[in-house]
Amino acid sequence: MGRALSLAAYRALSWRTATPTQSAPLPVRPEGELLWVHIGDHARVAPLGDLCRRLLVQRPGLHILFTHPVDVDVSNWSNLCSSFVPLPADHPSATRSFLDHWKPDMCLWSGGDLQPNLLSQASASRVPLVLVDAREEDITPRRLRWLPDLTRTTLDCFDMLMAVDESVARVIRRAGIGSGKVQVSAPLRVSPSPTPWPEDELVDTNHALAGRPVWLSAWTQDKEFISVLTAHRNALRMLHRLLLVLHVADPAESGPLQARLAAMDLRCADWDAGDEIEDTTQVILSAEAEDLGLWFRVAPLTFMGSSLEPGGRGRDPLIAAALGSALLYGPNVRNHIDTYSRLAASGAGRSVRDAEALGAGVVQLLAPDHAATMALAGWQLVTEGAHQIDQVIELVQDRLDEREVNHAAP
Repeated sequence: MGRALSLAAYRALSWRTATPTQSAPLPVRPEGELLWVHIGDHARVAPLGDLCRRLLVQRPGLHILFTHPVDVDVSNWSNLCSSFVPLPADHPSATRSFLDHWKPDMCLWSGGDLQPNLLSQASASRVPLVLVDAREEDITPRRLRWLPDLTRTTLDCFDMLMAVDESVARVIRRAGIGSGKVQVSAPLRVSPSPTPWPEDELVDTNHALAGRPVWLSAWTQDKEFISVLTAHRNALRMLHRLLLVLHVADPAESGPLQARLAAMDLRCADWDAGDEIEDTTQVILSAEAEDLGLWFRVAPLTFMGSSLEPGGRGRDPLIAAALGSALLYGPNVRNHIDTYSRLAASGAGRSVRDAEALGAGVVQLLAPDHAATMALAGWQLVTEGAHQIDQVIELVQDRLDEREVNHAAP
């Protein structure tokens, strides 16, 4: 009774505010199944976008509506797969118009900004609601604390609440939500899907390398060339047959770089020009981004460039980790800081600050036991993310199938 009174009081107060005006007409609702995905903040855009792209492959007739909090600037959010609109104000009339227009078949809600009117109306309309990636700040919004039990009432609208850890699950249960609705599930992470590589080309390349120790410098910027080449020369003192695959971020730098290699007395093979890899080759020069799929598979150790010098922002390392390469990287990786932090914490990656540390890291980590241990840690981290994505996709598929059957029943 207390919970019902809290919601009734909130709704009555909502009616006293002016009815919001629609600033722009809503996009036309597509025909067929519609999954509504609410994204509360920028950090959740990439994993939820990845989840939805994978889901669309498995359920091609599905349409996805992405929403965001109305007071959040989304100008720097990446482009997603479908319609992307702000939530309505949590006024009973506005939320009813929103639901009547979109008629969602299911909702995945990630982040805070829980709206009691919107969620209770969706629940009353029998829209399956799932709270994913639930963190403590998501389930205790300040604006719901002024009415007793309103937080509990709002959370109880969800059919399932997926907490990121047991401590969050305890907070949800203590709020009065039944244990049967609460599930502990690791945070959603982007899970890479490497493009397959022709087996015959992989075999031929490994044969040409003749069992030599190999490391890769990927996405190398021009101002990193001297550090990478100095590190390679230092490592050659310990590993005399060492081979560097130097992938340049800007293909226009490939020609000038060959002159620099000659000046440093480093024998180079231009992979893009079709040069043969000889026993005396010390550097393979590559400028095609798609060829990284080959080099990540061949090299047991990768230095992720665009990270060593100030101004670098880093490159996404997950494809390299998924393909079994141990990782070194510089200190400037702010575009992917969370990913690199997780790789370092799991033992799959290590940060280096300069050419000397890079060369020492190459020598140490090319020892087979070190590279293999790091590669395994990286693979486990990547597959853990894939498992969480698969778990949510399976849940969505099951709920949509159930809803389809119920609608078809006489």
